[in-house]
Amino acid sequence: MNASKILAAAALSFVAIAGAQAETYEGVQAPVSALSRADVQAQAVATAQAPNQNVTRGSRGAETMAASQPRSTVQAEAVRAAYAPDQNVSSGSRVNSKVVSTLTNPIDAAARSTGASKF
Repeated sequence: MNASKILAAAALSFVAIAGAQAETYEGVQAPVSALSRADVQAQAVATAQAPNQNVTRGSRGAETMAASQPRSTVQAEAVRAAYAPDQNVSSGSRVNSKVVSTLTNPIDAAARSTGASKF
């Protein structure tokens, strides 16, 4: 009986030690916000009422962009590049090669013959 009392006392002491080392739960993180609860709620309501909020970006059609050059200039550059005689040749076509265009562009030749500018 003396041994059982010693074992019981030892068990109780282990339970007391384990209880003394237990930590208290104080949440994951303290909330930190620059906005008040009312501001956050107003933003949430505005976002929820926004049109097309669940539509993926690509399904809305073409997006607008600011033009940096006039349409005629871009079109003239595209036509000139399309008619370039060496448009499919690059310096990587052959080892240690350099592309030197010796052919005149038909657009430039036509512009010279009519007296107009390149673009």
